[in-house]
Amino acid sequence: MHNANTWFEIPAADFDRAVRFYSAILNAPLRTEVFMGTPNAFFPADRDGAGGAVVQGEGYVPAQSGTVIYLNADGHLDEIVSRIEPAGGKVLNPRIDIGDPGLIAFFIDSEGNKVGLHQPR
Repeated sequence: MHNANTWFEIPAADFDRAVRFYSAILNAPLRTEVFMGTPNAFFPADRDGAGGAVVQGEGYVPAQSGTVIYLNADGHLDEIVSRIEPAGGKVLNPRIDIGDPGLIAFFIDSEGNKVGLHQPR
């Protein structure tokens, strides 16, 4: 097994608001489409890397507890963190040094999900 994670989905209560939020903090547009009857907004990803989407539909409930996914800050952790609150989220921890693996941060998104950011050293 090369990677344990291949796909993730972040639940949205208000799909358009969530798409605006993630597009703003990542400074990159999310591609939207209805996939198998469910609205999806796809995060930028390399063809061989793990991907994910913001989704809205039955069974997708935003939460601050449970599984936490980490988005790749790609060397821009502080910039992304600075855009979270103006975009409608809440910063929980702006920067935590975790040693050799790099830096992480945590926030609550516009929908109420707890999400992490990771910046490799």
